[in-house]
Amino acid sequence: MSVLLQAWEAYRLRWKRRRLLFRALRKRRQLRPVVDRTDRIAPGDILCFSTVRNEAVRLPFFLQHHRALGVRHFLFVDNDSDDGTRDYLKAQEDVSLWWTQASYKLSRFGVDWLTWLQMRHGHGHWCLTLDADEILIYPHHETRPLPALVERLEQSERDSFGVLMLDMYPKGPLAQHDYAAGADPFERLCWFDGGNYMIQKKPDLHNLWIQGGVRARKFFADRPERAPTMGKMPLVKWNRRYAYVSSAHSLLPRRLNRVYDEDGGERLSGVLLHTKFLNTVVDRSAEEKQRQEHFANSDLYDSYYDALTGNPDLWCPASTRLIGWRQLEAMGLMSKGNWI
Repeated sequence: MSVLLQAWEAYRLRWKRRRLLFRALRKRRQLRPVVDRTDRIAPGDILCFSTVRNEAVRLPFFLQHHRALGVRHFLFVDNDSDDGTRDYLKAQEDVSLWWTQASYKLSRFGVDWLTWLQMRHGHGHWCLTLDADEILIYPHHETRPLPALVERLEQSERDSFGVLMLDMYPKGPLAQHDYAAGADPFERLCWFDGGNYMIQKKPDLHNLWIQGGVRARKFFADRPERAPTMGKMPLVKWNRRYAYVSSAHSLLPRRLNRVYDEDGGERLSGVLLHTKFLNTVVDRSAEEKQRQEHFANSDLYDSYYDALTGNPDLWCPASTRLIGWRQLEAMGLMSKGNWI
């Protein structure tokens, strides 16, 4: 790329980032505080940001796991839940909570709301941005909590951390695997697809576009280009001038997307264990198909929702049973880099 084209691209992305930040400023008016405990946030605290709707069954384990990793405060936006999510979160002493009835889709799937909260409360902090069905793991996570991880990232002069989202599923029809709030979901969701991932580098934002896993195999086999992307940057040392472009899949400024080594080596990376395929997904898929709030081209995903409503068995003979992070590292799905 010529110097002139490089300058134009940098200018274009700079203005894109400014537009995204301005969107967040406008969307802040859609948020109503339920309980604001952000005055308890201390310098150096690791924070977690999430938009949720009807996630009461997932939240107890989600909070327990990430508290154990070292998250000190959670900032949630509740998108008009009616299953007790709001009351449950309001009662948690390390949670600040906002509520909105506005469109999830028109807020860039909750990203605009979280960007505003990150601008106000995340500046200078390492911040996790997660959905309630995402559980972060990384090399040595059982013995090295998040403060150790971010210390290592800072020693390597890194401000962001990349992960692969790994769809977990049970063996047998989804609805037959009952789940109770607070239980370990991976006692049921203990299988994954380990070897069908396609990776390309996006030319504009320089992030890795990763597709594959069970959703690509089971629901998008005839249109793999439509399969969901599985690469994310959920952990960032935040600056109020940063903005996610597409969920946590890409960021601006784009240097934050370079969580990989282009010279043949490996950088420290992790995995988000995705709990989407709990038994609750069968009933919720019919609701989400009707709401049309989760995908930019929702009509393209109607057959996906129909298949989930049919209570499928996602297991196949090539499925791999989850053992632990060392297994995922050996399979090349995460890397400890030089973090021995």
